[in-house]
Amino acid sequence: MIFRPTEIAGVVEILPERVRDERGAFFRGYCEAAFAGAGLRFRPVQVSYSENPRRHTLRGMHWQVPPAAECKLVRCLRGAVHDVALDVRQSSAMRGSHVAVTLSAEAGNALLIPPGCAHGFLTLTDDVLLEYMMDAPHAPDHAYGLRWNDPAFGIAWPAAPTVISERDASWPDHG
Repeated sequence: MIFRPTEIAGVVEILPERVRDERGAFFRGYCEAAFAGAGLRFRPVQVSYSENPRRHTLRGMHWQVPPAAECKLVRCLRGAVHDVALDVRQSSAMRGSHVAVTLSAEAGNALLIPPGCAHGFLTLTDDVLLEYMMDAPHAPDHAYGLRWNDPAFGIAWPAAPTVISERDASWPDHG
């Protein structure tokens, strides 16, 4: 596994190291020992999936607050997405900054998003399937969000969403 830190502390892109032979390829999607060796403490307790049939579907920006704050590992199993992590931690020097990574089934990459970072994505293809591995269970009473296009954060999405939930479209600005 290749761990590629971003400029936001704790947000790490993880790339596979594929072993190829005549049968195809094999790679690890998660290994607790490899994460620990990279200085990352992550032990998933829940795995969830997001199915998105149409291109330019937007979900986000979401996070959970204590005592249910969560770290999540997001991987695209089918299709491709523009994946965004936004630092909303009060004590962070990078508060208000974001990173964006294209996650795709072809690349096999993933993004680790620590507690205190909001997450969202825009599908770049039809028929997208995302996998979320989380170190805390979903807790609706501790779930928060902000509007995907809050001008205070200046997230440059590659396209305008054509599918978005009423909830995600109406989150308040937090800037």
